[in-house]
Amino acid sequence: MANNRKSNGKAVSESPVTDLFEAGRHPSESEKQWAEKTLAPTLEKNPERPIGAPTGVNIDEHGDARFTTISGLPIRRLYTQADLPEDWSYDSYLNYPGQPPYTRGIHASGYRGKMWTMRQFSGFASPEETNQRYKYLLTHGGQGLSVAFDLPTLMGYDSDHPFSEGEVGKCGVAIDSLEDMEILFDGIDLEKTTVSMTINSPASILWAMYLAVAEKQGADWKKISGTIQNDILKEYIAQKEYIYPPAPSMRLVIDTFEFGSLFTPRFNTISISGYHIREAGSTALQELAFTVYDGVEYVEWARRRGLDVDEFGPRLSFFFNAHNDFFEEIAKYRAARKIWYRLMKDRFGAKNQRTWLMRFHTQTAGVSLTAQQPLNNIARVAIQALAGVLGGTQSLHTDSYDEALALPTEEAVRIALRTQQIIAYESGVAQTVDPLAGCIL
Repeated sequence: MANNRKSNGKAVSESPVTDLFEAGRHPSESEKQWAEKTLAPTLEKNPERPIGAPTGVNIDEHGDARFTTISGLPIRRLYTQADLPEDWSYDSYLNYPGQPPYTRGIHASGYRGKMWTMRQFSGFASPEETNQRYKYLLTHGGQGLSVAFDLPTLMGYDSDHPFSEGEVGKCGVAIDSLEDMEILFDGIDLEKTTVSMTINSPASILWAMYLAVAEKQGADWKKISGTIQNDILKEYIAQKEYIYPPAPSMRLVIDTFEFGSLFTPRFNTISISGYHIREAGSTALQELAFTVYDGVEYVEWARRRGLDVDEFGPRLSFFFNAHNDFFEEIAKYRAARKIWYRLMKDRFGAKNQRTWLMRFHTQTAGVSLTAQQPLNNIARVAIQALAGVLGGTQSLHTDSYDEALALPTEEAVRIALRTQQIIAYESGVAQTVDPLAGCIL
């Protein structure tokens, strides 16, 4: 076969057989035969076409269609055993669910034994209004709460501070006092409801308020569960809502690790967040790299404090984005678990199996939502949520279709929650421990 094919009077690509040997691949004889006898005639008759309108992204310098992930990584037209590492083995790279390196999930029974928590992120205007939204979500099947605070609260300002003007309750709930926190959770049993709070610089203060409210309800601190985001490093990287310099900020984070390991053993004292890094424009690979290394830095600081990694390590949690590129996102989650397991076991010498586990929350990509034709966002969110589930998330928030326009309406949040429930109870996905076994290694 000639090395170049003709299409529209010009050479367009190398032989498909040549493509098989890229990056040290060693294709089998049957794969070579497929390329020569089946693929090549097909390409001669129907050359590959770019997905979407031709641009510099999906057309290469020869005018050929280019296929990449949303992060720009090339996608082969077919993956076989020739794409596996030379030292690949089932036990070391994949193994069974619930076994190291946890590629196929941290639970041996998948979602059959423990469904992911359907945790909708919500907060707006006053504590009273947000409390009503929380009760609405719980009534309609929500299994956990996630608090969105307004910008003044995130920056440590009271609502009556001059700097707060125009921002109070705008994109989250305003919490200025213990009374506000009491109103926020009025009628909600904090011993039975897991609560995540997206708060960073003032995290220790807001958490103290939360614990005081739980105590006033009669809750046992050793039984309450939830998460404070408390991830100051990603604030410097992406979201920029920091108050103090890095060293004092890190000291506050480690203070919460120490306190939590002593008094709130079921509460996650940090959610190491790649979500905001991705929303700020990173690729999937960059999101994973920055997030994992942030986690490493927190562990290093805690060890320098003298804390035992097996005491605080089991309460470290993570938070990832679920973007539009379905398979790239699933692969990201699977890789993240493998990397964290090896770091905790080999670098930090963790002995407790729970310390090895990367547990994470997932939120669909707000940056992918469009204000134009907003109902199309329902399909985007469903695809992204399914990627999070197939990637083995422990907790999931699905964005509402109208978020590019305003704070979500009740109809929109109900559809977002129903999307999770359909995936969980009607699609059959949750009934199979690893639906992608053999697809993504």
